Amino acid sequence: MARTLNSHLDKSATIIVVDDDESIRKTLSTILKEKGYIVDTAENGKEAIEKSNTKFYNLALIDVRLPDMEGTQLLTAMMKTTPKMVKIMLTGFPGMQNAIDAVNKGADGYIIKPANIDDLLDTIKKHLEKQQETKKYSEERVTEFIETKVKELEGHRWENINLNLKKKPT
Repeated sequence: MARTLNSHLDKSATIIVVDDDESIRKTLSTILKEKGYIVDTAENGKEAIEKSNTKFYNLALIDVRLPDMEGTQLLTAMMKTTPKMVKIMLTGFPGMQNAIDAVNKGADGYIIKPANIDDLLDTIKKHLEKQQETKKYSEERVTEFIETKVKELEGHRWENINLNLKKKPT
């Protein structure tokens, strides 16, 4: 049984499904939309790259074999356009070398088709939660940095005011 998504952040996540098989694109898109995700699809690598250049996706489900390029080539290209995007490879042609290549080129997951939908949804949820935790941590670090800099600047401003007050008029 698939778990329901509880987090508002998960429900607003955007996912792109890249697969040359229309039935797989439609099925995954329908299931993911029913779970509250915002879903886009692409039937080849070129279309996926064009879309990822103009829109942010939290996660990509990428077929290993696409008509215009290998999924690992697309993976490399998407690392450049959206480095923080979670990338999960899907394949109907499992092999140890395929899996090793995908992971070495930055894949966050590797799922064999036909995928168990519950496992796929759990994997997606787990990766999106990790992505949100990382984003939250990064935002907290930036906030800390800004607050520290503001305090430093305020301290310097008060030092300058004190120095100006101590100066005697000539």
